[in-house]
Amino acid sequence: MIEARQLRYFVAVVEELHFARAADRLDIAQSALSAQIQRLEREIGVRLLNRNKRQPVTLTDAGRLFHAEAVAALRHIERADQVGRLAARGLAGIVRIGFVASGVTSGVLSDTLRAFRQSHPDVRIEVVPMETPRQFEALDSGEIDVGILRPRRRYPAGIVATNVHTEHLMVAMADHHPLAARRKLHARDLKDQSFISPQFNEEEGFGEVLAALGAAGGFSALLDYRVQDFISVLTLASAGYGVAVVPESMSRFALPGLCFRPVTDFEFPVHLAMASRRRELSPAVRAFIKTPLAPSAPG
Repeated sequence: MIEARQLRYFVAVVEELHFARAADRLDIAQSALSAQIQRLEREIGVRLLNRNKRQPVTLTDAGRLFHAEAVAALRHIERADQVGRLAARGLAGIVRIGFVASGVTSGVLSDTLRAFRQSHPDVRIEVVPMETPRQFEALDSGEIDVGILRPRRRYPAGIVATNVHTEHLMVAMADHHPLAARRKLHARDLKDQSFISPQFNEEEGFGEVLAALGAAGGFSALLDYRVQDFISVLTLASAGYGVAVVPESMSRFALPGLCFRPVTDFEFPVHLAMASRRRELSPAVRAFIKTPLAPSAPG
């Protein structure tokens, strides 16, 4: 097996074309250098250097080909060493991030990535849209390393999370909806409306929001359309299939035919959290989680 040391010795001899000068440069005995070159030639089964006491060292045809590969190999080894040292300090590696739509519209994801890139420019980032329940599965399996998601009262074993953003809610509806003519709404105005909401097979989520809205307005909210994400919610709302209670940052989606209205007597802040594995081993992932990003105030 060829050693990196042998490659370095060989390249030094080629650059000096003199064993004594190469040995001085490497700070080893000339005899040791000559022995290593001979060993290298035996291992690969070909003579690499022409040696003549009265003439400079020259390369054989095989030696010229081998020299180019040796130089390239040493560069790769040096790069691997650098990457390994950076990775140990969290300055290199890969961080895979799952995110809900509000992670984008709120600016949480882009703000965190921007701050992280300033201090960790060599870390590769992979992002994938993924709803909250799916993110828990992906964190557990290692498919993602960090999740930007809707917080839960309890998290699966081995997962921890910190709230990083808070915002109020608005009602999204088609611009031809009768309530769209009002600049502000009261909770009671939404009685008898058909609601569209992302809702999964779990107790928590935006089903709680609709229950709270109904309690504030004195009615039971009717969930007509249960979908998987807020993009689907806004698409159906803009087409007139019902109304949707959504985080205010969703108003940044400029879908044709869609409008947003605040509900003046419904204070129900919603949050975003950053989740990760409790026992995270990757220095790069740990550095991402610690990226300074002050939790926002309700807006």
